[in-house]
Amino acid sequence: MMVDKRHPAPNGRAEPAEVPLYGFQPPVGTPFGLEVSTVEDFFAQHDDWPWNPPRPGRATFHYLIAVTEGELLHNVDHLTRTVAPGQWLWVRPGHTQCWHPPGTARGPFILFEPDVLTHGTARLLAPLTSHDAPAVLSPHPDDATWLHQTALQLLDEHRALGRRPLDVHHALRRSLLEALLLRLANAPGTTPTGAATAGTGRGDAYGRFADALELHFREVHRAADYAELLGCSVRTLSRAARDATGKGVRDLIGERRLLEARRLLGGARWDARSVAAHLGFSDTANFGRFFRDRTGLTPAAFASGEDTAGP
Repeated sequence: MMVDKRHPAPNGRAEPAEVPLYGFQPPVGTPFGLEVSTVEDFFAQHDDWPWNPPRPGRATFHYLIAVTEGELLHNVDHLTRTVAPGQWLWVRPGHTQCWHPPGTARGPFILFEPDVLTHGTARLLAPLTSHDAPAVLSPHPDDATWLHQTALQLLDEHRALGRRPLDVHHALRRSLLEALLLRLANAPGTTPTGAATAGTGRGDAYGRFADALELHFREVHRAADYAELLGCSVRTLSRAARDATGKGVRDLIGERRLLEARRLLGGARWDARSVAAHLGFSDTANFGRFFRDRTGLTPAAFASGEDTAGP
């Protein structure tokens, strides 16, 4: 299912400063960047890995779990999420995650690479595939049965490898996945703020900014620099960000830097000096003020006594 892409240090030891990055590696014979199973089978097949001891990691692909029975606990970006029946857990590429010991949860478990989706569908799903979209989704009960049945149809088609020509098999899997995600993204209660602008010019401007931010947040920290990078005015970029999220560009840049700081201090155990340098702060003291103003904690206090309880 996954492969550790962590690079060894010159002395042969794994680099301690990085949370392992897992690439998509499904079982032999599984085609086209999409794997479908159940969360109970995942627990059974992996025995005591990777929850004994708990090990944080990141993946280059999406995790999507529908809980139909029991309760699932899962850490996403250092917050423990509790997923109840009828809810969905969505872990996006790049999120720091950590499994809890197997519990009573049951339900479909879908893993897919971003490029499985067609371009048009990916554009429509941008608000829900974005880095800051909610990890736990609670679709309206009117949608729950349809979503569950479609997930089971996807699971059935995935297990039907060899029953139909391979290109037909994959087309069916992708169609079912896209239908499921589109319905999930547009179910009442699950659409993130700003989804209504996704197809408009301002939504596109924000989407391009979000992509640029994900690539450059370590070294580019001013709204004017992002506007220049995207070929628009600061006013246009600010308006697009406000329309899509209700927040200013500066706030969004700060939030992304803070998220990375939390990941590196909490999961990867970097020290404050290393995080400050990695995120482009002029010195450790400046980073310390930035972090304390937004969390109420010093970087050292956060790293040593992080409260991971979450909704």
